[in-house]
Amino acid sequence: MATSSSSTKKAARLAQKGKGQKVRFQGGALFPLIVALVVVLGFGLIIYARQSRPSADASAPTIEDHWHHAYGFLICDTWVQLDGDGEAQDANGQPTNVEYARTGIHSHDDGLIHWHPFSSASVGGRAKLGVFLDTYGVELSEDELQFPEDQRAQLPEEFQETGRFESGETECTIDGETSVGHLQVTRWNNLSDTDEGTTFIAGFDDVALNEDAMVVSIAFVPDGTTVGKPPSVEGFDENSLNDSGQQTSNELFPGVDVTPDGDVTVGTALLDPEDIGPAVESESNPTETETTEAAADEAES
Repeated sequence: MATSSSSTKKAARLAQKGKGQKVRFQGGALFPLIVALVVVLGFGLIIYARQSRPSADASAPTIEDHWHHAYGFLICDTWVQLDGDGEAQDANGQPTNVEYARTGIHSHDDGLIHWHPFSSASVGGRAKLGVFLDTYGVELSEDELQFPEDQRAQLPEEFQETGRFESGETECTIDGETSVGHLQVTRWNNLSDTDEGTTFIAGFDDVALNEDAMVVSIAFVPDGTTVGKPPSVEGFDENSLNDSGQQTSNELFPGVDVTPDGDVTVGTALLDPEDIGPAVESESNPTETETTEAAADEAES
């Protein structure tokens, strides 16, 4: 018992002696100094990175740019292009194609992509193939190409009913031989390029169109098919003048506002494609039927 009591007293004396003393790191103050330095440098790097990184929309194309790209869909052995310019309006003067109204990216039935952005939705790093396809409601993934009903008339007849091409499933018949087709996108950085271009087998919507006068072939073809540039490269210079008198979204659609971020509004209301009616003929541009009937009435009188 004496031994135990002696040990207890020693422990108590040591505890009392240690009260108020500071714990020291081995090596003195060097370690805390290093930790503090690392923290300060870390914050400095974060601040530098935020201040020095370029704006997401700082690179071309900008809203001031007016670019053109030649494009085409090679379906088996037939080249096709999309129909319409997207500028139609309903009876209230509102755009029937909201995607065009927000981005300004469309075509003029000429096999060219006319790239003159209306908002930040289609500038800089957002200048991608998917922006153009969205204007026409075309869906393109690595597995499937789907044309909307209003874009099927120009397809080969056997595909007009569904407008659907499934990679590795849908068949093509070329020169009497039938085999399954596969999707790919080939891009050339300039009209004058004579190489085979860059071929993509995935990520089609994200194919960048970040230089003027690029060429894009969207193909559904059997493996081994040589995919060249689309026919629209031949009339490029002439057709690029089709919208030389470029208008802003507000000039095209009075009363409709497009914010810098690409929201399309009428007054204070956000415009949704389901809120608008069908396109109507302008009174200054009557249809052929209306013109004929008017001429007949005038003749009778």
